[in-house]
Amino acid sequence: MGLFGRKNDTATAPAPVNPELAALTGDYTIDASHTTIGFVARHAMVTNVKGSFTDLSGALHLDGADPSRSTASIDIKMESIETGSADRDGHLKSSDFFKIDEFPEMTFRSTKAEALGGDDYRITGDLTILGTTKQISIDLEFNGAATDPFGNERVGFEGKSEILRSEWGLTWNAALETGGVLVSDKIKLNFDISAIKNAA
Repeated sequence: MGLFGRKNDTATAPAPVNPELAALTGDYTIDASHTTIGFVARHAMVTNVKGSFTDLSGALHLDGADPSRSTASIDIKMESIETGSADRDGHLKSSDFFKIDEFPEMTFRSTKAEALGGDDYRITGDLTILGTTKQISIDLEFNGAATDPFGNERVGFEGKSEILRSEWGLTWNAALETGGVLVSDKIKLNFDISAIKNAA
């Protein structure tokens, strides 16, 4: 399978389970202070604007013996959006974009997990924005596991996906005199996730 959920024409055998991940079965809480969920949008057809959300929570269930039984859920407070510009952040929170007074949260709930081989995995699920739910797939790389100085068992994943914001009703834009539009429809999503294993 290719990046962002595109399937290759040739069928492949089930990917072998990563033995390191197989030993990590359990429930985990996402550590928001060491996790970044970000996005990149093309601005004025010439440059990229990056942003992230600073207030989020979530949980993972990892099944090392059968990765297809793994799950993930994430809740994001839209008030916490940051792009490096207070004016732009305010616009994104307004009725032109995220309408945070009416829709204060964005959520993701997984529906499928796959091992792709080696450290690569894919998780598919329902992304809800502005009350609209659409399915997305996120390609993930397992970055490893460690015990931190405080005795927490941690796992890390890094991932990416792409969406068309218009599919969630995010259609505001402005035409440019030179052609094109101010904000791209395609949005790149980036995930850098650290999660702590729950006590037995």
